[in-house]
Amino acid sequence: MLKHETRTIDLGIEGMTCASCVSRVEKRLGRLEGVEAEVNLATEKARVSFPSTTSIDDLVEAVRAAGYTAHVPAAPTEQGLGDAGGRAEIDSAPHGASEHGSDAAGAGERGTAAASDPLMTRLVVSALLTVPVVALAMVPALQFTYWQWFSLMLAAPVVVWGGWPFHRAAAVNLRHGSLTMDTLVSLGTLTAFAWSLWSLFFGHAGMPGMTHEWTFGVRGTPGGDIYLEVAAGVITILLLGRVLEHRSKRRAGQSLRTLLDLAPREVSVLRGEAGDEREERVPIAALRPGDRFVVRPGERIAADGIVVRGEAGVDESMLTGEPAPVDVAPGVSVTAATIVHGGSLVVAAERVGTDTRLAQIARLVEDAQLGKSRAQRLADRISAVFVPIVIALAVATAIVWVATGSPVEQAITAAVAVLVIACPCALGLATPMAILVGTGRGAERGILITGPEALDRAGDVDTILLDKTGTLTTGRMSLAGVTTADGADGTDRVEGVAALDLAAALERGSEHPVARAIVDGADASGSTWRGMQVHGFRAHAGLGVTGVVDGVDAAAGRPAFLVELGYRMPAALEARAAASDHTLVAVGAAGAVRALIEVGDRVRDGARDAVDRLRALGLRPALVTGDAERPAARVAAALGIDEVHAGVSPEGKLAIVRREQAEGRRVAMVGDGVNDAAALAASDLGIAMGGGTDAAASASDLALTRDEPGAIADAISLARATLRTIKGNLFWAFAYNVAAIPLAAAGFLNPMIAGAAMAFSSVFVVLNSLRLRRA
Repeated sequence: MLKHETRTIDLGIEGMTCASCVSRVEKRLGRLEGVEAEVNLATEKARVSFPSTTSIDDLVEAVRAAGYTAHVPAAPTEQGLGDAGGRAEIDSAPHGASEHGSDAAGAGERGTAAASDPLMTRLVVSALLTVPVVALAMVPALQFTYWQWFSLMLAAPVVVWGGWPFHRAAAVNLRHGSLTMDTLVSLGTLTAFAWSLWSLFFGHAGMPGMTHEWTFGVRGTPGGDIYLEVAAGVITILLLGRVLEHRSKRRAGQSLRTLLDLAPREVSVLRGEAGDEREERVPIAALRPGDRFVVRPGERIAADGIVVRGEAGVDESMLTGEPAPVDVAPGVSVTAATIVHGGSLVVAAERVGTDTRLAQIARLVEDAQLGKSRAQRLADRISAVFVPIVIALAVATAIVWVATGSPVEQAITAAVAVLVIACPCALGLATPMAILVGTGRGAERGILITGPEALDRAGDVDTILLDKTGTLTTGRMSLAGVTTADGADGTDRVEGVAALDLAAALERGSEHPVARAIVDGADASGSTWRGMQVHGFRAHAGLGVTGVVDGVDAAAGRPAFLVELGYRMPAALEARAAASDHTLVAVGAAGAVRALIEVGDRVRDGARDAVDRLRALGLRPALVTGDAERPAARVAAALGIDEVHAGVSPEGKLAIVRREQAEGRRVAMVGDGVNDAAALAASDLGIAMGGGTDAAASASDLALTRDEPGAIADAISLARATLRTIKGNLFWAFAYNVAAIPLAAAGFLNPMIAGAAMAFSSVFVVLNSLRLRRA
């Protein structure tokens, strides 16, 4: 059998209004051979995987067959940072689209934004017409002669024109053999309106002097009651709910769109050779990898690249959340859309357009928003059968009322109330709205949640394995201390030259991390070693260096190496070497070891607080590192971690994860290097530190752009808060409807009260999700 290549594409889907619509689109796409689809109501998008034997036109046609319309991304344009909003419309047929569907231009955010205006127009007009209808129905004193006919004149446009989005969607879905939440809304309001018409034209309701009082429960004098206020009120309330949903969805995605809009539209590119350079202002789309471009104070960097000239501070708060600018100089990497302060830079572009780090972050966040949690998958399965059950319950309610001798009006009223109150429109928004807000908030705080599955797992973990180097420590060697043989003034001098100066002079040309730590430490001490002359320099790979520094024979390297060279090791330094838990560099001159320089990886600021916060979240911390036992124990003691696994290979880290899992624990792994990738992938929750390798990031569930330990606890807290919000949304979106159905069936709810309560459930889900913006 031939294997076909699988492609993945994001489709913008127009016309969806509820969870039933989502289920229908997924099922219709899933009928195509080899096609898998996940549809998201909040983002109005579908992530579709399909074989090469299936065309995009096939996918669009499948969506059309389901009663909706589809759009696919256009080719990247002059957006520079990626085509954040461009869409090419593939199918503009109107069928199946609701008011926030094909009447709006474009898909995704553009469709949502454009849809608010016509929706708002319908809402305002419907509200102005509905208020007097409700007032006349509620206040008998306002019920003048033939007031009921005046109410009909006002209510009819609301029910027909104002409710057209619901009626049209219900009709289209019915034509395709589907029952959705719009079916409940349309059926309920049209039934109330039709009964009112019958009562007015064929019953007693059209007679002069007709009055009634509006109540919470059902009412009815045979042929003498009308429900125009119910039909118009429900439509208006539902339109209000739709408008609030659209506005909230735009607000939820605003932070990510704001990031994407930060890239400059033009860039100053340097043309020509050194000494004959000229600046040329070009559109951002014309920038190519390898181009050198100029960034002046206050401007945003146009692409990811390397600084080749100049020094400045760069504000990276948009990515990392850190307010303090980062000092950059030649050789330092910079990120697109960050702001330059206090100097000008010349940057060599490495990644441009959709390849920039910011564009990749945007894609990662969008991918997360397209997924579904375990709870949402269950809710989708329930919603697929919920509407037929509700319609059956409404019919049964009417039959029971009539069978027990109640007036037909009361039976219809109770049935309409059941239809309206049962409509769980909020069910389709429960998970995607929380994920939309949570991932957007995470992007603002330097936390990337890769999908709903990560949220599910974040709620379960009870053990967290922490890599040491680059995670809890800086990952950069620094001078930890100098122990001299004389112990007098802290410097054992040979002919006036300090031991630290000798080592720095010898190591000045090396790029080894230990050598750099010694040089930086000597500079920080105010030493004048840079004026020293070195002759006869020789590097001994893996052992040390030797040379003549200002006429003094000297060596720096492993203590054992200097002993082999014939340098005498004083007893005091031998004792210090035995007790040290740092990397040791012995400095020898004039036949004796003069000092031991200790170099170590410094514990990050805030690491202790981060570990305490993890423990407060109910996690058991353990240190897992490939470093030696004594350095690992020192770091663990400083951080208050009792469990330490030292000298562990990448395979060993993986084995520890699997052993913990075999013992029934749910394990989170935090790391930053290639050696952590296997353990990150195997853990229940992988967290990649900012500044780490691409291998670590791709193997993780949560990726941090903030290179600090506190981000670990922030990420888990945000993930858990998002998961709690999802569960809370689902509870209120579904359990509330189920609990209210018996009240409606028993006649305790007027259909308009039922409509208000149902609309509030959708608004509640949106508002509850927006609380995550403060997380």
